[in-house]
Amino acid sequence: MSLMRKPIPVKEAVQLVMNHTQIGSSEKVPLDQAYGRVLKEPIIAKHDVPPFDRSPYDGFAIRAEDSKGASGENRIHFQVIDEIGAGHLAKRGIEKGEAVRIMTGAPIPENADAVVMLEQTIEQEDTFSLRKPFDTGENIAVQGEDAKEGKVLIEAGALIHPGTIALLATFGYAEVEVAKKPVVGILATGTELLQVHEELTPGKIRNSNGPMIAAQLSRMDIEYKSYGLLGDNLDACMEMVEKALAETDVLITTGGVSVGDYDYLPVIYEKLGAEVLFNKVAMRPGSVTTVATLGSHLLFGLSGNPSACFTGFELFTRPALLKMMGGTKPYLPRMKATLGEDFPKPNPFLRFVRAVWEMTEEGPVATPAGFNKSAAVSSIARGNCIIVLPNGTRGYTKGMEVDVLLLGVEEGVAKWEL
Repeated sequence: MSLMRKPIPVKEAVQLVMNHTQIGSSEKVPLDQAYGRVLKEPIIAKHDVPPFDRSPYDGFAIRAEDSKGASGENRIHFQVIDEIGAGHLAKRGIEKGEAVRIMTGAPIPENADAVVMLEQTIEQEDTFSLRKPFDTGENIAVQGEDAKEGKVLIEAGALIHPGTIALLATFGYAEVEVAKKPVVGILATGTELLQVHEELTPGKIRNSNGPMIAAQLSRMDIEYKSYGLLGDNLDACMEMVEKALAETDVLITTGGVSVGDYDYLPVIYEKLGAEVLFNKVAMRPGSVTTVATLGSHLLFGLSGNPSACFTGFELFTRPALLKMMGGTKPYLPRMKATLGEDFPKPNPFLRFVRAVWEMTEEGPVATPAGFNKSAAVSSIARGNCIIVLPNGTRGYTKGMEVDVLLLGVEEGVAKWEL
């Protein structure tokens, strides 16, 4: 079969996918199931935080005016009249020269307006002395200084991470409105593929793409259904794709999108009546990455080569899935780094190189993770980032500044900038 393929820029391909991605509906989930989901409602402060003036330290609550004139030569003494811990109130307010022993988090007693840390005092039974004056409000966590009642603290569309969970719990969100997660299907194609547990035989390789995609989805806390392996049989592939589309929102296939005689997915897209958004991208690896739509379904035809498959998922599938869940920061975060070694190979397409970045005294340095052809597996395992090298006729030398996409980061960025 002859198939016309015109490569389009990566940025255009990403935008096409996102333009055809529909945001899903919402549901309520218990707080303990909210991690990794996307907020469909803003988090609004239901009360001040802190809800009262409180002590940030263990020490003594005093009236600041009573400490005026204190010095090493003129220590001022206070009488301790009470002791309060977090969750308790003082029996009464303090008067001139009095103090209350106070623990971290306890409410400030009436008339008190400063807290003296324990290490700033010399204690003697029910008294202590100071050698420095304190200002009004010193060492006091003031009501509402963290958040005022009614303030929008986090907008809808934010990913819920552990800090978000703490905020939700603080304001009594026992249930949280989140976006429903899409159900994703995974289908690996290719007669050359074996199951992971099978012994190698001549001409065969084990299926690494299926488990890898499953792990990438698990890292996003997204459910998936595996449709196993299929050989290069058009009718069998067609039947399985139709079954998967009936059971999922998104279908990820690996392999079968090139231009060989046994690459059937382009034919399947045509038979289904799917709209192919693109079938070639000006990138390496993963130039044969293909994305199609059928109604509200997205079909990602990723390369059968592991590095190309991994890169295609991170660049195209991941942001689409996050958008489906209402996420407003769907793209991999980016930073600048110094190239750690020469990369002499020129390329007419934008290149994505699996790499390892680390912080040095001179700043972040990113170094290719090893063997970097599209079929490579070892560099995926070692890499924690992707170096982005613009297309051109020359290679790149150690010490040059490069763009780096960060992998495994909880929350991404709102704008595609490459």
